[in-house]
Amino acid sequence: MVKPQTIPESPHRAKKRKLLESYASESPFLNFPHPTPSEAVAVFNILSEAHPQYATRRTSPKLTTNSAATCGNVSNVIDSLIGTILSQNTSGRNSSRAKASLDAAFGRNNFSAIAKSPRDAVVEAIQHGGLANKKAATIQNLLKSIKERHGEYSLQHLAEMGKDGKQVSNEELMKELTSYDGVGPKTASCVLMFCLGRDSFAVDTHIFRLSKVLGWVPSSADRILTQAHLDRMLPAKLKYGLHVLMIQHGRTCQGCKKSESSTPCILKDFVKENKLSASALNKE
Repeated sequence: MVKPQTIPESPHRAKKRKLLESYASESPFLNFPHPTPSEAVAVFNILSEAHPQYATRRTSPKLTTNSAATCGNVSNVIDSLIGTILSQNTSGRNSSRAKASLDAAFGRNNFSAIAKSPRDAVVEAIQHGGLANKKAATIQNLLKSIKERHGEYSLQHLAEMGKDGKQVSNEELMKELTSYDGVGPKTASCVLMFCLGRDSFAVDTHIFRLSKVLGWVPSSADRILTQAHLDRMLPAKLKYGLHVLMIQHGRTCQGCKKSESSTPCILKDFVKENKLSASALNKE
């Protein structure tokens, strides 16, 4: 096996690494008590009842699955990363078309061909997904960095047991994945959840918005700190299901898309009822 090489960190990578290391063992909001386990269970139950059509149990990754259409639910780690990158800032339909086109142009998981091709060829293959120039650069740079560091186009060591019979820890997985430019905490967490079967909690724009609605993070929290906080606070067994349900609810509920909306929302009702209950208890 080729010995992994140490690649100098870019300033952006160094900033990501320091941020992740800072909150690997504790929340960025140490004195913020929400969500409690009971609040997480209550929201999971409410959303499960409202959206019964969505599976909240993890399914095993499949080799033939379109990684962009399934949030990276495939067995190959690099394929999962590429599919997740293609799904950024676009619809599922567009990202799925972009991934299918990429596979048709270069062959499924032919990472060497993608890395060595002219940039324009990759851009053309993924143009259906939006931001094609940026995503093509991210994918090609990612593949080249992996080859430089590990001597091959593979990250399957992240999915394997070590010599001591133990899995790579979630913290080490996040550290490795986010060390590549273009791979942020959300993308890395999706790979952990959907490809590697880990209990992780990725925060996209929908989940970020709903977390503010629910009062699960301080109003000043950004999306990265929200993910760091919720990954520490949510019960492990609920992370996958809550991720799926919160995204689906965020996409479909008109009442929680804008804070001033008068359209009914089951999560806003839950928050209101909790406040009334807490007020009643305080008066007793």
